[in-house]
Amino acid sequence: MTPTSTFFLFSFSLCIIGLITHHSHLLSTLLCLEGMALSIFLALTMSSLQSHPSSFILPLTILTLSACEAGTGLALLVASARTHNTANLKSLNLLQC
Repeated sequence: MTPTSTFFLFSFSLCIIGLITHHSHLLSTLLCLEGMALSIFLALTMSSLQSHPSSFILPLTILTLSACEAGTGLALLVASARTHNTANLKSLNLLQC
């Protein structure tokens, strides 16, 4: 393994560990998900630049989906903070309408 792939694997696994341990608050969960998406974007960008210097469509698509995910997550954070007066995931009942 090259040092860059080791770094990307380490950053992705660190975000997964953060997601597992700090899943009580919605904002920390969203930050861990965004870190995972960023590490995937960087790994895809580095691998596509090494193989084909002109291929940038897949990393750009991943970055676009990551931005959409972040916007949706922040909208859910604001909506849950306004309706339930909290952003803690343990106090929200997602099955209740």
